[in-house]
Amino acid sequence: MLFPASIRTLWAMTRPGFLAATVVACALGIAAAAAVSGVAVDPWRAVATLLLAAIAHASANVINDYYDDRNGADASNTGRIFPFTGGARFIQQRRVSARDTQRYALLLLALAIAGGCGLALASGPGLFAIGAAGLALGWCYSAPPLQLMSRGLGEVAVAFAWSLIVVGAAYVQSGQFNAQVALCSLSYGLMAANILIVNGFPDAASDALVGKHTLVVRLGPTRAALAYAALALTAHVGLAALALLSAVPTAAVWGLLSLPFSLTATVILWGERETPHQLRPAIKLTITAALLHGAAQATGLLLMRSGAF
Repeated sequence: MLFPASIRTLWAMTRPGFLAATVVACALGIAAAAAVSGVAVDPWRAVATLLLAAIAHASANVINDYYDDRNGADASNTGRIFPFTGGARFIQQRRVSARDTQRYALLLLALAIAGGCGLALASGPGLFAIGAAGLALGWCYSAPPLQLMSRGLGEVAVAFAWSLIVVGAAYVQSGQFNAQVALCSLSYGLMAANILIVNGFPDAASDALVGKHTLVVRLGPTRAALAYAALALTAHVGLAALALLSAVPTAAVWGLLSLPFSLTATVILWGERETPHQLRPAIKLTITAALLHGAAQATGLLLMRSGAF
């Protein structure tokens, strides 16, 4: 499998559409470093950060497919909404073997570790801690013995992981930790977690069948929909409150541009919570809201840095 002829398959196995969340997280971290710490953006470090974060994310996606094959979740999933839920399904379609999938995930993980160590040597020792925490969350999300996704803790892991990407991208640029950057990252982490929640609705029946106790399985559709609404509200109201308190730069409120998309997704999710096969619009809106939330924050912060805001 690991030959040039399979490059298209290898690329598709990483679920590249979801890597956009990592691209936006890196952009937000870089913009926050420029606006808050006042550093000039180093383009080479920015590219290295983006590439390594994407590889780490890709590794987590591939290892997730491997373990969802082992536990039977993907094989039993007949209600998935392609391409958003239910995994990449290359193993189930017999396009790749489970063993090769595992090997590919480990190769990507090794590349992320090796590259991350090099970047940490150039940026500062704090990046070792950030990178180790992020990779641990990505691995433990799917892999035993923790399997956070199966214990109702997957959404918490995702929120922390994507906040860490923002913090890590900023650290690479500035070489230091900054509380304002960390606070800017929190709302984006919550928005990323909501992607996982809404995606869990179509997969809930098959997840429950194989003992994969995601948050939606644990809470049921009504309480899970309320949890989704609470996270969306907290992300937006929290960001506005932090800006009003001057805990984050005022320009960060550009992130509130995602609010209409989150509200629309919340209404759809509530109305269709018992009919998950109808949730494609809510899933699309949730992804759009998360990406816009981070990208708009980054834009506002860069405009602030340039003096235009």
